[in-house]
Amino acid sequence: MTLYCFVNGHVATAAGVWTGAEMRVEGDRIADLSPLTDTPANAIDLAGGWIMPGFIDTQVNGGGGVLFNDATSVAGIAAIGAAHAGYGTTGFLPTLISDHPDRIALALEASDAAIAAGVPGVLGVHIEGPFLADARKGIHDASRFRRLDDAMIALLSRPHRGQVMVTIAPELAELDQIRALAAAGVLVSAGHTEVDEAGARAAFDAGLGAVTHLFNAMLPMLHRKPGLVGAALDDPRPWCGLIADGIHVSPVMLRIAARARGTDRLMLVTDAMPSVGAVEKDFVLQGRRIRVADGKCAYEDGTLAGSDLDMAGAVRNAVHMMAVTPDIAAQMAATNPAAFLGLTAERGALAAGRRADWVQLDADLMPVGTWIGGKHHAAGAA
Repeated sequence: MTLYCFVNGHVATAAGVWTGAEMRVEGDRIADLSPLTDTPANAIDLAGGWIMPGFIDTQVNGGGGVLFNDATSVAGIAAIGAAHAGYGTTGFLPTLISDHPDRIALALEASDAAIAAGVPGVLGVHIEGPFLADARKGIHDASRFRRLDDAMIALLSRPHRGQVMVTIAPELAELDQIRALAAAGVLVSAGHTEVDEAGARAAFDAGLGAVTHLFNAMLPMLHRKPGLVGAALDDPRPWCGLIADGIHVSPVMLRIAARARGTDRLMLVTDAMPSVGAVEKDFVLQGRRIRVADGKCAYEDGTLAGSDLDMAGAVRNAVHMMAVTPDIAAQMAATNPAAFLGLTAERGALAAGRRADWVQLDADLMPVGTWIGGKHHAAGAA
C-alpha cells in the first residue's frame, strides 16, 4: 500500500473540494481517502494546484504523431494513449474517422485486443461515421459514407471488451436500427447531421443518448428551427460533447450551453489529432495534408480537421471560457464521461474503491503528472 498526502491546494473528491487529503492506494485502487489532519514531512505541496480525477476523453482520433485510422492496432492505441496520458487523460476511446467496413471491424478488434493486453486507459472505441450526412461532412471523406445496414448493426452489436460508441446522422437510420443498437449496449450519438428538432427527439426516444461535438457539423439553432442543438439543449436526456478550444465553438455558445443545460450532462472532449504530444504538428488525413498552427488543425480550404487540444487544456478553457470553477470543469472532464460510459462504479471520481486514476495540475491548471491505476506518467509539454 502506498500513502499520498496532499497539502496546500485543492483535492476534487467525490465528497467535495478539500484543501488537503490523505490517499492510500493498494494496487490499482484507492483503498482510502480522507481529509488531511496532520502534515507529514513527505507531504506533496500542491502550491495552490489541484488533484482531480483522471480525465476521460470519448473522442481521440490520434496523438503522439499517430492517427488511429492509419495505426488501427494495439501499438497504435498504446502510442495515442501514452501521448494523452501526459495531459491528464486516464481513459479514452480511440476514434475512427469515417472509413470502410473492414476498417471498422479492425478498429473494434484492435480496441478489444488493447484492453486484453492491458494498454493503459483504453476503454473501448468510438466509430465516428461513416453513417453521416454529406452536407455536414466536415473533414470526413464523403466517398466512404453509407447507410446503416443489418451487417453493420450486427458488427457493432456483438460482444466487446470495452464500450462501443457510434456517431450517426439520425436521418440516415431507421428508428428501429437505433433501438437495436441501444438495446445491444452500443452508445449511439448524433453528429455530422441535418436532423431537425422532431427527428432528434424521435431519435432520443429510440435510445440515441448523446450528441457528438455539440454545435459543430449540424444545423445551427434558429428561432423557428431549433434543430438538433435546440433539442439537445432543451431535452435533459442526451449527453453532449463539447470541444472547448475556443476555435470550434465560441466561448459565448459554451456559456449558453452550460446555462441552458447545466453542466451535469456536458462532457469535455478533445477531438484530438496526431499533433497532440507530437513535435511535428502537421499530419496527413486520408490523403489530405492538414496544417496545424496556433492550436488549429485545418485543411487548405479552411475546413477544421479535429483539434490540437488536450484534456488539461480543455479543463483550463472551461474555467476561463465557460466561467465554471475547476471542480466543475473536472466533473465535465471525468465524472460525466464516466457516467456516459456506464463506468461510474470504477472511474470518474476520487473515492475509496475507485480506480487510482488522477491528475495533478499546478495553480494555473497546467499538468504536473498523471497516475493511471496508481502508476505515474510524466506530464506532457506545455
